[in-house]
Amino acid sequence: MSLDQEVELIRRLSIFKKIDLAMLKLLCFSSERLTFEAGQVMFNAGDPGDAAYVLIEGHVDLSVPTPTGALVVATLGPNEILGEIAIFADIPRTATVTATSRVEALRIAKDQFMAVIRENPDAALELIRILASRLANTTARLTQSLGSKRA
Repeated sequence: MSLDQEVELIRRLSIFKKIDLAMLKLLCFSSERLTFEAGQVMFNAGDPGDAAYVLIEGHVDLSVPTPTGALVVATLGPNEILGEIAIFADIPRTATVTATSRVEALRIAKDQFMAVIRENPDAALELIRILASRLANTTARLTQSLGSKRA
């Protein structure tokens, strides 16, 4: 995939839609393209938050540790971003991410990702919206899981 194709790919993500083309090119140029096979862990809950990932193709499960074992709280696919919570909150990873199919992803280093957020208020607002949506979905999954265990 060429640099221009990667730029067009990440421009599809709502967080990057209004960002200057030159900044998107720099972001893609400085990013690393990675491949994960089905069943491979991209990162574990508790790992340092050193990068965000843009899914190009494939799907991943996000699971959180619970006293009764891992609980899948979300499944993400192409044109979605993950790993942003640990970067934005400057905390260890909150979930384990496992490829459920072959995955192609762009790895965006923490410093590059934060530079985009700092310099683009629209991207920062979209990141807040993504984080709020993920929190609501995770809360709903956890509530549902607890409810089914009580029944």
